[in-house]
Amino acid sequence: MKGIYYKVLAVVVIFALSVSADARACTAAIIGADATPNGRPLLWKHRDTSTIDNKVEYIATKDGEYSYVALFNADDRKCEQAWIGMNEVGFAVMNTASYNIKDDNVPQKKMDREGYLMTIALKSCRTVDDFAQLLSTLPRPMGVEANFGVIDVEGNGAFFETNNDSYVRYNLDEAPGHVLIRTNYSHSGRENEGYGFVREANAEHLLQPYIVTRSVTAEVLTEVVSRSFYHDLKKKDMSLSGDKWVIDQDFIPRYKSTASVVIEGVVPVADATELPTDYITEQYIMWTGIGYPPCSEILPVWCAEGGVPECLRGVGVNGHSPLGDEVKARRNDVFSLKKGNGNKYIDMTKLFNADGTGYVQRLTILNRQTYEKTRRLRDSKTLNVNE
Repeated sequence: MKGIYYKVLAVVVIFALSVSADARACTAAIIGADATPNGRPLLWKHRDTSTIDNKVEYIATKDGEYSYVALFNADDRKCEQAWIGMNEVGFAVMNTASYNIKDDNVPQKKMDREGYLMTIALKSCRTVDDFAQLLSTLPRPMGVEANFGVIDVEGNGAFFETNNDSYVRYNLDEAPGHVLIRTNYSHSGRENEGYGFVREANAEHLLQPYIVTRSVTAEVLTEVVSRSFYHDLKKKDMSLSGDKWVIDQDFIPRYKSTASVVIEGVVPVADATELPTDYITEQYIMWTGIGYPPCSEILPVWCAEGGVPECLRGVGVNGHSPLGDEVKARRNDVFSLKKGNGNKYIDMTKLFNADGTGYVQRLTILNRQTYEKTRRLRDSKTLNVNE
């Protein structure tokens, strides 16, 4: 009987770990300035988490720290754990969970410190090298297993594949096409372990035409990649399959996708200290789609007092963002089956249909208008930097 018990226990543990990994999965990319048409680098995170409710808040400076704006869990009342954000001096950071680089016996209760670490970084870092110095000096064990992505005003970018004691740095300027993509395993980690291999291939496939033509934009990431149902193993876009019900497996947007956020920086400068803070905070935009990305609206966010639209803030019941609740209702309409494994089946006709009234079809038009209008206003201020 003991043998059977331990076998069952092993299966339960493995299942629990796989569920946990699925709940904390993300797809992310760093895009170099010369891979974009306007010469501005991009930092993108498509967030997957079982903590479905998110909010965006601006945190004002205090005690010599930098002010910053970031995405938080709705129930994070003190805004202690940032999941993607940017500060007033142009440093931006995000992460994806990794599952193949932890090499110690640190218990799980001392892990999952990534959000706290990124909050520290937003308060204290100006450059990518500052972040490297932070990782090198934090107390061990750090309580993390993640791929941290960062950019700065000098045009530097890097992924830091980080465990409790060390990290491996991948610089953006050394990457093919000056684009780095990560999901839920580390390239420096143990081979064939981790998650997100198909999602990474999906992102590579979807971005490749834009990388070749150096035309990656924030809207390519939020309106194309985060709303795509391309599946690389099948070499097929399942939104074009003609099927009403499609199984939700290994797409970039998933039932537990809670945001798609792109931070668009400035045209790089030689010295991070040469740009005034007010110029950086005018020029940096955090394009934010809160909630299930195929059903989300994109709104611009700035690192400034009043720079976060009220509908993105945690002003609703239990700290929810009002827009997040609206998008969650749309997601529930897309996953409308309420019995059995209903949340595993996408009703594609709610996203795409012959009448052009699907959520993706309608929202993409609205979002592109937002991008165009906001950029026009921002770019009109570009020449004011020396005034």
